[in-house]
Amino acid sequence: MQRSTDDLTRLLSILPEPIQTHIEHHPQRDVLIEIVMDLGRRPEARFPGQAEYLSDDPITQQDLQDCVDRVGHFGGDNRAGIEQTLHRISAIRNRSGDIIGLTCRVGRAVFGTIGLIRDLVERGQSILMLGRPGVGKTTALREIARVLADDLQKRVVIIDTSNEIAGDGDIPHPAIGRARRMQVARPELQHQVMIEAVENHMPEVVVIDEIGTELEALAARTIAERGVQLVGTAHGNRIENLIKNPTLADLIGGIGSVTLGDDEARRRGTQKTVLERKAPPTFEIAVEMLERYRWVVHESVSDTVDILLRGRQPNPQVRTMNESGKVLISHELPDAPIAPKPPKNAGVRGWRASGQMKPLPRTNGVATSSPQKHFEQLLDASLSNSPEFDRFGNEMIDEEERFYLYPYAISRGQLEEVIGVLELPVVITKDLDEANAVLALRSHFRNHSKLRHVAKARQIPIHLIKSSTIPQITRALRRLLQMDDPGVPDVADLRLFSHNASDDEIEALEEARLAVEQIVLPKGQPVELLPRSPKVRKIQHELVEHYRLKSDSFGDEPNRRLRIYPA
Repeated sequence: MQRSTDDLTRLLSILPEPIQTHIEHHPQRDVLIEIVMDLGRRPEARFPGQAEYLSDDPITQQDLQDCVDRVGHFGGDNRAGIEQTLHRISAIRNRSGDIIGLTCRVGRAVFGTIGLIRDLVERGQSILMLGRPGVGKTTALREIARVLADDLQKRVVIIDTSNEIAGDGDIPHPAIGRARRMQVARPELQHQVMIEAVENHMPEVVVIDEIGTELEALAARTIAERGVQLVGTAHGNRIENLIKNPTLADLIGGIGSVTLGDDEARRRGTQKTVLERKAPPTFEIAVEMLERYRWVVHESVSDTVDILLRGRQPNPQVRTMNESGKVLISHELPDAPIAPKPPKNAGVRGWRASGQMKPLPRTNGVATSSPQKHFEQLLDASLSNSPEFDRFGNEMIDEEERFYLYPYAISRGQLEEVIGVLELPVVITKDLDEANAVLALRSHFRNHSKLRHVAKARQIPIHLIKSSTIPQITRALRRLLQMDDPGVPDVADLRLFSHNASDDEIEALEEARLAVEQIVLPKGQPVELLPRSPKVRKIQHELVEHYRLKSDSFGDEPNRRLRIYPA
């Protein structure tokens, strides 16, 4: 269970007396976020989801000066604190340097916040926390430092630039436990103190708040390469923000343009210049703090960045915490792939899927204005995933982008289901003249010599499958549309296998998917599933086949169950 402590009385003591009285009797004082005082405006208290005025009288210069006198010295980052508390007072100055506004932020030590990722903290890998201001990054950082120092008995050093993690004053706040704190004289010197901490104090873990400059990103890489675990926060809500930020891109490995050979560019269906990750990321794990108790976890930053640069959507964990403190883990399924229009000279028909880099518009031989602009165009093309929609909200597909398929001896119902669920631009046709390709069942196609001759004469490609099952049809369509990338594992879309399925079937599919993705594929170990009925085992077999794995049923009814084998 979580518990929090704050010294709200210490913060209220620096404020004007009318504001103190109002807050002390306020029913929501325990969830107060901050108090804002601007010259000539009414004081304002901010709570989660709402704000309210505390007085009808505007703030005067004397009110601000009284607060400043009680607080003390403001550093180079215009922040001050109250000794041995976690509260933060930030100043707004005019052009002459006079303080004309104060933001008094309530600091709380919340114990139990890292229950969502405690298993990741104990791994010893570097963790990067991302999220908007006010979502609790610093609070989580403080708790991680305490757990690493007290529970795991590690040597932890905190680089506390603004005294926000361990509080103001020379004695750190008890909320950080046995962890040590190094203060920073000026914000621009943070990267030097980071290196000094490693060289002088032999830490096993270094905790850094708000990595925001290129020098700090380089210092973080230097620390990580010395075998020290890093836990830090950075400006940005999602990993995509870091990819687009040239200053901080090094935290996730850095992004560089690469020139491909002709064969490789043709295989990918892209231009010869694409973007790829330059180096291993500084942080192995990234946590996107979307809400206070809803975090998205990327257990492999390198894989996530590579997938994003290829235009795909990753499949990260989503961890939430309910009211009883129980952690619930699910997966954020990627959207259906949306492919761009292929270049006319690509030599391949059909849509390019999100498995490849999306091509840029041709420039007709005119060079871009600068290398930086060209890099930004490549980046936007890689991460762009926004199709056009008509006024009814339907995705607009050019006629040239439709793929006409002539099926032979294939279940039309299953074919239409795959096309509908994956939202593929495929049109089933009975006219061989307008077909882009033929999809046929191998055993039947051998005996149809006329169809073979007609397709060959009209230069229509033929794709054969062994059986008319959902996985076989899905894989065939992905190959025909140039969506299949053997270097990137498929993500099973459970909607393909759970059409009109019961709750028991959906539960069985999710069990099989988790077994494959969390044990069989990453660890190479066989897995036995729970006993299921013959009907349910059948759809589990189909799901396993989607991953190109083998499975057998064994045991006697009613305890007959699936065993999944690694490749």
